[in-house]
Amino acid sequence: MTGKLGPAALAAALAATGADDDAVRQGPAYGEDAAAIDLSDAAGTLVVAADPLSLAAESVGTLAVHVACNDVAASGADPKWLTHTLFLPDDDPDRLRTVVDQVDATASDLDCAVVGGHTEVLPALDRPLCSMTAMGTTDRFVSSGGAEPGDRLLLTKGAAIEATAILATDFRAECSDAGVPAATLDAAADFLDDVSVVLDAAAVRDAASALHDPTEGGVATALVEMAAASGAVFDVERDAVPVRPETRACCDALGVDPLRTFGSGALLAAVPPARVDDALDALDAAGIEGAEIGDVESAAGDLESGGVRIDGEALAEPPRDELYPLWEAREAGE
Repeated sequence: MTGKLGPAALAAALAATGADDDAVRQGPAYGEDAAAIDLSDAAGTLVVAADPLSLAAESVGTLAVHVACNDVAASGADPKWLTHTLFLPDDDPDRLRTVVDQVDATASDLDCAVVGGHTEVLPALDRPLCSMTAMGTTDRFVSSGGAEPGDRLLLTKGAAIEATAILATDFRAECSDAGVPAATLDAAADFLDDVSVVLDAAAVRDAASALHDPTEGGVATALVEMAAASGAVFDVERDAVPVRPETRACCDALGVDPLRTFGSGALLAAVPPARVDDALDALDAAGIEGAEIGDVESAAGDLESGGVRIDGEALAEPPRDELYPLWEAREAGE
């Protein structure tokens, strides 16, 4: 039945509280419509980011937390608090428990407190929809638009980390039918553990002039967005972009370009040349792979309003994520 969950069902949803935090004066509770957070001891700037997630059906709660927290971390802040609006296609208590447990465990791992939200049944949906809002504080906000000509572009971990996990879970049968070995798919499914960039951002934010985390549309879209925000041109070498073997196997099997599909797990950073070694050393100390993939130029010529060249080919518009046709084909019964 459409509408709010009742008190009994809501009690299960309220179990998703993440980490304990003394700054939370009012957290989630039946009958309460707002959270209260004491910011008297917080750093100077509050950073807020929100994202909805629905397509990664098996891991929607986990990915929703990571995607929202990544946006906060990629702004130079430490994510601390979460609110989430959860729409369910039915009142199946097992489905609710699965999503809630994913949110709780992931928030706890990131030391974030779930401070509020809303849970509702909407039968028009065919899968859960989780809209997550993350908040954190910082004393140095880092925008996506701060890249300067001469900066070097760094990428952590690799392209299509998130997409690899989705392909190995939601599209496991298709990958298997295309010849991807079971062991490769098992390893690829574990990439879900790598989609956070909270540690990546903490390692490089002091050296970076700009940060951005690839999500929908992958590294290519993130480059276009960051270049446009900076009013600059990014010159990138495709072969310099790290792509893990499992990613290559899954993407090749289903005809997906690793640079043009869901990229949570990687962090894109523009770093002045004098700070590149500092950033890479900090990543190495944190056990995170990092690579130089290109540089920042002044906007001019065919990309005068900002854009990207990948191996010399101009990319002025963000590409459509290449996982969408796979979902659309499945829904169409092809």
